[in-house]
Amino acid sequence: MHRLVLTAALLAAAAATPALAAPEDAISEARLRTDIAHLVAFGTRHTLSSQTDPKRGIGAARNWAEAELRKTSDACGKCLNIVLPETMVQGERVPTSTRLVDVVAIQRGSERPNEVVIVQGHIDSRNSDPLDAVGDAPGANDDGSGTALVLEAARVLSGHKFPTTIVYAVLSGEEQGLYGGKLLADYAAQQGWTVKAVFNNDIVGNSRGSDGLVEDAHVRVFSEGPRADASAALRAAQRRDGGENDSPSRNLSRWLATLAAQDAKGLAVRQVWRADRMGRGGDHLPFEDKGFPAVRFTVGVENYEAQHQNVRSEAGRPFGDTIDRMDFAYLTKVVRLNVRGLAALAAAPLPPVATAKAAVQTFTDIDWQAVPGAAAYEVWRRRTDVPGWEEKVADTAQTHVRLDGVRGDDWIFGVRARATYGASGPIASAVPGGAFGPLPADK
Repeated sequence: MHRLVLTAALLAAAAATPALAAPEDAISEARLRTDIAHLVAFGTRHTLSSQTDPKRGIGAARNWAEAELRKTSDACGKCLNIVLPETMVQGERVPTSTRLVDVVAIQRGSERPNEVVIVQGHIDSRNSDPLDAVGDAPGANDDGSGTALVLEAARVLSGHKFPTTIVYAVLSGEEQGLYGGKLLADYAAQQGWTVKAVFNNDIVGNSRGSDGLVEDAHVRVFSEGPRADASAALRAAQRRDGGENDSPSRNLSRWLATLAAQDAKGLAVRQVWRADRMGRGGDHLPFEDKGFPAVRFTVGVENYEAQHQNVRSEAGRPFGDTIDRMDFAYLTKVVRLNVRGLAALAAAPLPPVATAKAAVQTFTDIDWQAVPGAAAYEVWRRRTDVPGWEEKVADTAQTHVRLDGVRGDDWIFGVRARATYGASGPIASAVPGGAFGPLPADK
């Protein structure tokens, strides 16, 4: 099979050359439908269900997902390294010690393989009783949709090469306590990965809410404000100098909203500025706990009667997470945004670590650390009461700018890196806690 190689030159040419297909144009709605039908056919994928039954339960589902990723790897000349991180877990929803396994495919970058962007969804499902490991729990949308998205992203992006690494992860144990997300976050830290973004996709395949409201034009992206790994010293610094609304996850969300707005064929992003839905959580949270930038993609409107419900009918009203409630055209668009984001981030340099000094002076000094793969840097600003970045105020190959006559009290500043071929990722805010990565131990 001929592999389309996204080298620096090809990345620069892709936008201008119609003959060079973008990865997102290869996404197949039919494959997504087939994948979710396979997942539903396992009956239940509950974390406590059988790990040995060849046809039903979490073990069979995991084996199938692994086989699909191996097929994708074979098609691209063994370009994916398949690993199976595992651990034993026990807790409130895991009454006895249970083996937990994630299925992970690693597409190593050609230049800076330690820089990693992760796309993930959880394969486990549940019904009304979180401890029912026997009854049917089809989990078409929660989270068959996220699992299918990960598999499809691997298929379409594995035919390309990138300077940095993409990780495709099918997680277990989310419904029992975010165990699979924690396992992968621990694995990433153990590998010494520089994680520049985590895309967690959980419930991304329906467009009709339980009250009949239809929302098929937006996908929600959740991001934390204050960092989960913030120390008392950092919180004090943010109180003095700002940064409560400028975590790396929040800037990743801003970047995704801008990226989505550039695609007439896709969905718009509705940014939700909280870590997750009220009173709920997802597998991106363990990454944020470690200081890794992470966001959650989820549908614009949820159908609560199709989540965590036994399949049944009451007074003619259906309950249960079944495949007939899916909107595959909508899911295809969520996959499209993920693929565009993954490709862009895998081609871009890391956001720099930046600082701004402006106290008691009529000018602002902004400094940042050079990052590998960067040919130039852009300095941006926005008013403190404005949600998105407003104006690029400098474009330079240096790592310092002085903005004469700019009184820093009134602005938030940020810096992003740009590669030789033009690829650029999110802006890192020049505020306490704005760096894209875990905080130093003394911070």
